[in-house]
Amino acid sequence: MKFLADFFPVLLFFITYKLYDIYVATGAAIVATVVQCTFSWLKTRKIPGMQLVTLAIILVFGGLTLFLRDELFIKIKPTAINWLFGAAFLLSHWIGQKTAIERLIGGNLTLPQPVWRRLNLAWSTFFFILGGINLYVMHFFDSNTWVNFKLFGMLGLTLAFVIVQSVYLARYVTDTPSQPD
Repeated sequence: MKFLADFFPVLLFFITYKLYDIYVATGAAIVATVVQCTFSWLKTRKIPGMQLVTLAIILVFGGLTLFLRDELFIKIKPTAINWLFGAAFLLSHWIGQKTAIERLIGGNLTLPQPVWRRLNLAWSTFFFILGGINLYVMHFFDSNTWVNFKLFGMLGLTLAFVIVQSVYLARYVTDTPSQPD
């Protein structure tokens, strides 16, 4: 259920885009993300870190979309966002005690430091490649194809990457015996 709630703004964006246009869809995604964060706050009195990052990105880039009303800006946003993430993950190798991926999921996994570094580098590379693929699709395909790629293609590529990553990480994850009650 949490998985569906996390993708609610994206799903609402896609449906609204198909029914109206990119600007109504952007407004709907902004409102949905604010509602999602508000719901989290009311339920737990905190907002998860990734939700805050998503809120900041959608407020800044979605706000610019509504303000500029420029199709090129709209299409280049995923590349800019992915490349910013790629750069941030890459820079985390040299800034701070932990890599970006370790900060994000380190509470859920215990891995050797070299594995964290490889995993972080893999994510950085993935973000740079995904941004490049977005540029290719926006230049060589129509807007409807680009929107479909933005939702289904990027999501599919991300899920495939996570599956490959999971297979790689499986050898490092050990079962810890549960403590008796």
